Amino acid sequence: MNPIPTMQRRRATPGRPAGRVGDVRRRTLPAIVADHTLLVALAVMFLAPFVTVVLTSFMTAGQAGTRSFWPTDWHPENYLRVFEKLDMWRLYGNSLLYAGLATVFMLASSIPAGYALARIRFRGSRVVFVLIIWAMMLPPQITTVPLYVMWSKLHLTGSLWPLILPNLLGDAFSVFLLRQFFLTIPKEYSESAKLDGCGEFRTMLKVIVPMAKPGIAAAAIFLFFFAWNDYYGPLLYASQNPDAWPISYGLATFRTTKNVDWNLTMAASVLAMIPVVLIFFAAQKVFVRGITLTGVKG
Repeated sequence: MNPIPTMQRRRATPGRPAGRVGDVRRRTLPAIVADHTLLVALAVMFLAPFVTVVLTSFMTAGQAGTRSFWPTDWHPENYLRVFEKLDMWRLYGNSLLYAGLATVFMLASSIPAGYALARIRFRGSRVVFVLIIWAMMLPPQITTVPLYVMWSKLHLTGSLWPLILPNLLGDAFSVFLLRQFFLTIPKEYSESAKLDGCGEFRTMLKVIVPMAKPGIAAAAIFLFFFAWNDYYGPLLYASQNPDAWPISYGLATFRTTKNVDWNLTMAASVLAMIPVVLIFFAAQKVFVRGITLTGVKG
């Protein structure tokens, strides 16, 4: 018996409930919201701070310091005043220099390290992996004083280079993330490449790296976002040189000992978030894929 006419007869029978497709089409917005109450509540919780920042950026300085949530008068000129008070293009340039070079240096050092820990069995490899995990757990404040003394003796304080150059030696979290992703790639690919005469370095570049693009993109985005939002590092090394300030530290100039221009601070915060939001949405699919495909194999 052909099932399609049967389904049509059932759908046309009076008194019989509509099919699944009809139910979905007839559902109203309140019903959909009721079925996803938890997700809606979480979305509101995460979006509320962002909405508050955007609304405050359009307020006057007097209203921004009150408990008002909605602007009585809209002042989009606050965004122009931010450019008058701050050299935003220089701050953007310093942030891009810091985040961009740190990400490139991290990839150049962490990809070979992650590949070696995942594919090459050598004496002490497990010890090295445990040390990397320990480095992830080590609070950065513990090494602040000796590192500052070292960079001071190298005459690099007052710049962002003490924050950029260490990425040439790898990043513990990035090495761990890439190592876990490399483990999810079947060994047969690298073994077949070696049978064709490829060495370890060429196998990594020609075979493993193209297959690990989602994991590499995830590690790159993680470090880029960290460097873009980093405040502690520029405060420590570049606070005495305004020409080296990134945008994360430049926002602090709106604070004085007497008051804070919250409307301008929020406008500058929105401007600081725009590049990060655009990068995330542009690379959202590959980022999520890199996180979900990262294995937990030992």
